[in-house]
Parts: sequence; C-alpha cells; structure tokens
Amino acid sequence: MEEGSFLEMKKWSSLALAVTLGTVLTLSGCGGNNNNSAAEATAGSNAAATTTPENSPESAATQDTLIVGRGGDSASLDPAIVTDGESLKIAHQVFDSLLEYKPGTSEVQPSLADSWEVSADGLTYTFKLHPGVKFHDGTDFDAEAVVFNFTRWSDPASEFKFEGDSFDYYDSMFGPEGSRVIKGVKAVNATTVQFTLNQPQAPFLQNIAMTSFGIASPTAIKEKKENFKNEPVGTGPFVFTEWKHNEFITLDKNPNYWKEGLPKLNKVIVRSIPDNSARFNALQNGEIDLMEDLSPDDLSTLEGNTELQKIQRPPFNVAYLGFNFKKKPFDNVKVRQALNYAVNKQAIIDAFFSGQATVAVNPMPPSLWGYNDAVKDYEYDLDKAKALLAEAGYPNGLPDTVTLYAMPVSRPYMPDGKKVAEAIQADWEKIGVKTVIESPEWATYLDDTKAGEKDDIYMLGWTGDNGDPDNFLYTLLDKDAIPGNNRTFYVNEKLHTLLINAQKETDQTKRSDLYKQAQEIIKADAPWIPLVHTTPLLAAKANLKGYVPGPTGTEYYSEIYFE
Repeated sequence: MEEGSFLEMKKWSSLALAVTLGTVLTLSGCGGNNNNSAAEATAGSNAAATTTPENSPESAATQDTLIVGRGGDSASLDPAIVTDGESLKIAHQVFDSLLEYKPGTSEVQPSLADSWEVSADGLTYTFKLHPGVKFHDGTDFDAEAVVFNFTRWSDPASEFKFEGDSFDYYDSMFGPEGSRVIKGVKAVNATTVQFTLNQPQAPFLQNIAMTSFGIASPTAIKEKKENFKNEPVGTGPFVFTEWKHNEFITLDKNPNYWKEGLPKLNKVIVRSIPDNSARFNALQNGEIDLMEDLSPDDLSTLEGNTELQKIQRPPFNVAYLGFNFKKKPFDNVKVRQALNYAVNKQAIIDAFFSGQATVAVNPMPPSLWGYNDAVKDYEYDLDKAKALLAEAGYPNGLPDTVTLYAMPVSRPYMPDGKKVAEAIQADWEKIGVKTVIESPEWATYLDDTKAGEKDDIYMLGWTGDNGDPDNFLYTLLDKDAIPGNNRTFYVNEKLHTLLINAQKETDQTKRSDLYKQAQEIIKADAPWIPLVHTTPLLAAKANLKGYVPGPTGTEYYSEIYFE
C-alpha cells in the first residue's frame, strides 16, 4: 500500500487499499417456512430436475440441490454474534455485506455498495448503495438499514442487543467501547451511507467486507428479537428455511436475488456429520455432494475415485494451543515456554496430517505479508523444557493435573483435535505434566474458552478473514479482544501500542515492520503454542462445478451448479 493512498478522493476502482495475498490464492428444528424435510431434499438432489439452472450448461436433467457435509453445527445464524466458521459459512449464504472478496482471494470488490470514496484525511468513507435490493422479508435495503446494523453492533445499550449477545467481531475489528475506530454512521440519502472514523484504519475496507458485517433486516430483528439468531433474514442468494440442530440446515433459492442469474441452485442442505470417515462415506455413497475437512488419511482413496474430485483451499490459517492466563501457573512465562519446547510438532504432522501441514512458528501464516521469518520456533527439546520448569519452581513437573480442551469437531486447520491432544498429552507427561482432555459440545466449547473458567489450556485455530495481519495479531492477541477472540487473556501494553499504530499506518512497508516487531514480542511471551498451518482438503462429486474455495473459509454457494 502506497503512503499517498489516503491523500486524495478516489473511486473504488482506483483505490489502493485492498491488500491481496500475492501469489497465494488467497475459511429440534426451528425456523420459518418448514415445507421441505432434509430427507425429501436429499432424495431430490439425486433425482433429475425438470429445469436447468440459469447460466449453467444446458442439460436435459440437471441436479439443482446441493448437499454439503461438514464436521459440526453452527452456534448461531446471526453473523454479528459469532466468530466460528461453521456459523459464518451459513450466514455467508443468507447475508450480503457492503463489500465482498473476489473469488479465491482477499481483494475487495463491490457488493451491496456499488462504489465508495475516501476523504483526503482517511477519516470519511462514503458508499453508494445498490438500488432496489430487498431483504428476504420483502422490506427495502437502504442506507437506514446499514445505519441500524452498525448502531446495533457498536452501542452496548442497544435494545437490539439481546440476552447473551456479544458483538466480539465488531470489537475485534473496530475497537472496543471507549476506543472505537468508527465514530459515526449516517444515511445521506436512501442510497448513500457515510462512515466517519476517529482515526485512519488501513484495513477498513477489508474489515467491512467480512461476513460478520452482513446487513440484516431491521424489521426482522425488531420482530424476531432474540430468535433472530435462529431465523436469519438478509439479502443474500439463499433464504433460510429450516434448522434442525446438530443435523441439518436448509436454505432455499432467493428468487428475487439482486445479482442477475444467481443463485444457480434451487436448494442447499448443510448436514452436520462429525465423524470424518462417516462424512467421506456419505460422499462416496452419494448421500452428499460436497464435503469439508477431508481427513488426510482418506486422500489416497479420494484420488483413486474418478467419480469424485479433490479441492484444496488456499492455506491461510493457524492451529494453536492457548494458555489461560487466568489460571496459575500459566501466568508464568517460563512454564509457557517449557510447554512450547515439549510439543513435537513434526511428529504430530507426520502422524495426523499426511503432508498437508507445515510447522507453525508465528500466530500468522508465512504466506501473509508482514510475516517475520527471523523468529525461530521453540524446537522440540525435553531437556530445555525440564530446565525451564525447574527455573519456574517445578523441578518435578507440575503438581496439579492440567485441563486441556480439545476441539470436538474437525476444522480446516485440525482434522482430529482429540487425537492431536492425546499426542500432546503424551509429550507433556515426559516432563511431569499430567493432563485431562475435555471436549464438550462445540457451542459449549466456545463459550467455555471465552469465559476462561474451566480450561487451563485450549486448542483452537483461525482462518484469516480479510488478508491483513491485523486480523490475526490484533484480533486474537490484543487486549482489546478480551473478552472475545483473545481467549488467553494475555495483555502486553507494548504489543498493544504496536498493533494500534499498525492500524493507523497507511504505508505497507512500515506496517509490515510493526507486525514483525509484534511477532518477536509474542514469541518471547509465549501466550500460545502455534502448532500447524494446513492446506485444507475438500472433496466433491466430479460433476460439481463453479465452486471456488477462498482463503477465508467462507464462500458463496451461488455459483455452484452440476453438469
């Protein structure tokens, strides 16, 4: 990014704010019109449709229902109150944001906003909205709807922040109450909305494009209130129909979608199939059409089946163990460093990832600009680990059993969290650290790690949302992300200053240097054990076309069709 990019008014087509990933191709039922069961739709997906989806190849009989198999259920369908990928990938089909990412990249392009202008001082963004867009409930999308949503997210006293709601992503990307980046949002007219910032934010457009900031129907939120999280209403290509928890979610084609010719499918069913092998068997048996998080163990079988295709998501993630600073002795840096030295990452990769992962050193992937390759890993060394524990006052290991939370669902960065946790458990036992592994249900897991009362150490990961280092370092490890995505409760004031300065800086070279300094601090403090970066594997029927997996882990299903 050039330093002068904020110094003149520019239309979106010439604005140099979007940061791409370079060469990397840059992760009982409740609900409305419950008129189709999953069983009926499953049968229908394998039968010949009488019509051909618009813009797909001509065919006498074309499948028009997509069935997706994934490892876990959504926690909520309101994208503003979640941070997990399973929730956001459904929200991405139901909601549109002002901007979106070009397929397969993290470069922004118009969506609900056709164009935008930025003031010379970088403090005012004016968006021209696409006219004539309707929410799924038939109400109008306009500038007032944008204002309503951003006000709801930013105002802690909003009457539309319902019990249990927490707008963690808004706080993570635009600062917590008291230090907000966004000063105000106003409707200039029905198709023009203006954002005023308290300070420049280099990744502002990247942030606006995130699924978390999908624009919801104000009318639906007012009417449904706290049940909106179960019955979402947006402007997206698919309309929410049914959610049978831990089983399936059904989405129907939005017949009035504002993007002409889309979606190409009439229905999408997303099934929760936690077991990796069962999910792959379902694909081989024709019960599903597309599966996420293929186990590396099944790769050779997949590659030998001509009726199926392998799909690789661009690697843009990190899996890690986080230390809970609220629990002793994990507030002791020497204990954290000792446990870093006692994890054999390469052995874990060899045993569970079949070559589809690399050792993680920093909290962000090496494909991302600003990565500090001068930082060296805590290489596997049990003698160093024991020595550090002794220096911390534990010459015989830790006296109490450690509670290690292991993910109960497969994720793009972690195909089998429990098995990996067991390997780490065995490593730590060699230095006198005993653990008990717990894997509560996914929504509970996320709640527990956010609260930090039950876990001592937890396993999680992150797929980048927007192609900017800020989305890894500030979002996951800054004090502003407590409570929220910083589940370690780690606070370092020097790190905070670096990350805030990096947000304000518009020269990418200078920003990169700040992020490299930040990674050195994080390495020394060791709030995490970075484990791996993966190339997530997906699989699909061979005749599935139009699916372009993006680095962020969420992409529209609207372009998918079957030959």
